[in-house]
Amino acid sequence: MAKRDYYEILGVAKGASADEIKKGYRQKAKELHPDRNADNPDAEAKFKEANEAYEVLKDADKKAAYDRYGHAAFEGGMGNGARRPGGGFGPGQGDFSSAFSDVFDDLFGDFMGGQQRGGRRAARGSDLRYNLKVSLEEAFAGMQKTINVPTSISCGPCKGSGAEGGAEPTTCPTCSGMGKVRAQQGFFTVERTCPTCSGLGQIIKNPCNTCKGAGRVEKERALSVNIPAGVETGTRIRLAGEGEAGMRGGPSGDLYIFIEVKQHELFQREGANLFCRVPVSMAKAALGGSIEVPTIDGGRGRVQIPAGSQSGRQMRLRAKGMPALRGGAAGDMFIELAVETPVNLTARQKELLAEFDDLSENNNPETSSFFSSVKSFWDSMKG
Repeated sequence: MAKRDYYEILGVAKGASADEIKKGYRQKAKELHPDRNADNPDAEAKFKEANEAYEVLKDADKKAAYDRYGHAAFEGGMGNGARRPGGGFGPGQGDFSSAFSDVFDDLFGDFMGGQQRGGRRAARGSDLRYNLKVSLEEAFAGMQKTINVPTSISCGPCKGSGAEGGAEPTTCPTCSGMGKVRAQQGFFTVERTCPTCSGLGQIIKNPCNTCKGAGRVEKERALSVNIPAGVETGTRIRLAGEGEAGMRGGPSGDLYIFIEVKQHELFQREGANLFCRVPVSMAKAALGGSIEVPTIDGGRGRVQIPAGSQSGRQMRLRAKGMPALRGGAAGDMFIELAVETPVNLTARQKELLAEFDDLSENNNPETSSFFSSVKSFWDSMKG
């Protein structure tokens, strides 16, 4: 079967520049790579064909011979006693991985998920989380709070470089600063983290005695945190750059403070609204009147109770709830009545209640009718 034209295989015109040839090969390698064409049995053959074409056209001498003699330049003879230029050479003398490695850096991000090339010379520090409990009163008013955070900070003696005296690290001789090394395994080129520098791309010949070359040390820091009014459980506050220090002078991570509002013995919270249960006497509930109730700001509010109020009745104090965290109107405070039955009555109180009970029965036809019906029922049962 006759071989296809190498320029045609790579999708470039004859006389294309080296950059155009490399670009064409890159596109073909990306399109035809076997890892991306598991269901196409012809992909590997076409991929090898593209490698063979690029192996020839990327080399100036081979390209010149191919432009002059075509595929015959790389066969055993060219006919009419002609011999191959320079004693002969062919595209198959090296394996195809040498061609693929020329564009490995360009394709690596596509094939391996967009990993960054090069070492982690100044790796960013990790983000940290701090759980902070506050009272409901503190959440209502807002506050400035000091917290102690154990974390890693930049090493002072070496200024975060990891080298004694603050000297600059040197380029890793194994990976030449890339942080990765390549190894050929048959047809493919595999890239791994450099074992000498652990992927940092640099080595320290004389590590700092304080941080042992890490560029950071463990320390507890005191930080001042502004807790805005209206925070609730789950509110997250970010302190940029207050997280763990980066390796060898890298930027610090962030500190995230997660708020938990503690339960209150009197108030219950639902969003910006507050709820409280207030006991009232039976007489106050029956006759009506006003009562004082505590508010979350430490003051007291007055509520008017309508006559005949029952347990569970709710009244509202507007704008006496929690402030809105992101602006807007404050919540309300809802008061739920709990009518109390009197205990430990004196003889006079019992006498008055008995009289009240008789009056209530005589003055309420429905009640009198109900008790009469009950009495008749029991009398019939006895008969």
